[in-house]
Amino acid sequence: MTSRAVRTVIALSATTAIAVTAAACGSASTSTTGATVTVTNCGEEVTFDQPLDRLFVNDGGMIATALAAGARDNITAVSSLSRDADILRLEFGQQVDALNEVTTENPTLENFVAARPQVVYAGYNYGMSESRGITVDVLAQHGIDVYQLSEACRQADGESERGTMDPWVALDTDLRNIGTITGHADEGAAAADEVRNRLATLRAAPQTRDRPTVFLFDSGSDTVFTSGSFGGPQGIIDAAGAHNATQDVDDTWTAVSWERLAIADPDVIAFVDYPGQSVEEKIASLRSNPASRSLRAVQEKRFINLPYAMWVSSPLNIDAAEILRKALEQQGSLPESSITTSLDVASLGLNGNDLLVR
Repeated sequence: MTSRAVRTVIALSATTAIAVTAAACGSASTSTTGATVTVTNCGEEVTFDQPLDRLFVNDGGMIATALAAGARDNITAVSSLSRDADILRLEFGQQVDALNEVTTENPTLENFVAARPQVVYAGYNYGMSESRGITVDVLAQHGIDVYQLSEACRQADGESERGTMDPWVALDTDLRNIGTITGHADEGAAAADEVRNRLATLRAAPQTRDRPTVFLFDSGSDTVFTSGSFGGPQGIIDAAGAHNATQDVDDTWTAVSWERLAIADPDVIAFVDYPGQSVEEKIASLRSNPASRSLRAVQEKRFINLPYAMWVSSPLNIDAAEILRKALEQQGSLPESSITTSLDVASLGLNGNDLLVR
């Protein structure tokens, strides 16, 4: 099968998955034999020695998943935590402050090896990449196993495109699998079930025939970095009752042209809040670029800005979906509903939140 055919099959599968109820999640197979446990990860059966008590977790989204799955005491080291510490504290409290952050940046191979983990929980472009010399095979040479972030599973060997399943299925899979391999299967399943139930409530909320369009603006340069059909934002925007402007891009996080943003003419622009480009700089780029400065969303400040760990695959995705739903209701794009939000993001004082319901 050609790579194009592989991508087509994957895209069709994801489209089908979106139409299936959330109860279909959590079908990942697991098996336990003696002192090992086997789970399905990125389409392969992967076996992990037990007990797993030295887990290295990279990135705020994966840290949230591990904590939600009950794996706090299994975590020996984390990286890239600091940028998401505030939002993680809102959800997980003092657990966050006790984590051993070995680097605030993207971890190096030396960071991974020095922590002496049994397993690294990371993904391609989430701590791993060939260009940085960190891959599953390289880590295996150092006696380190890898559990890959399901959102970032590669569509075909040797290709950069990522994403092989609906974003909610990817999250459900990781919550259950991380719980299983760390000895907390019940807690992982409970966390996955909570997301499933809240997702069902969102889907049952009143909808409009013509869904409002949301454009996810991660950052801007000569192109706009955004997210396609397999990224967390797709699941969030869809669950909120809106249309992701880049849903037709068969990838997770990716770059598109400024003209693509102009053609979308979104009802709302959502920002990813993290260091590197401030929300003020993002708004300034929207107001200065000829392709975007006249858009209604820009002129009328139809903005919402949420932390990074709420957009990448994590249990905080469901909070993001609920918050976005209420913002769209306030903006007038969706009818009022009984949806409530439980995470007080307003308390973080993030700028660029003209639509945030406080």
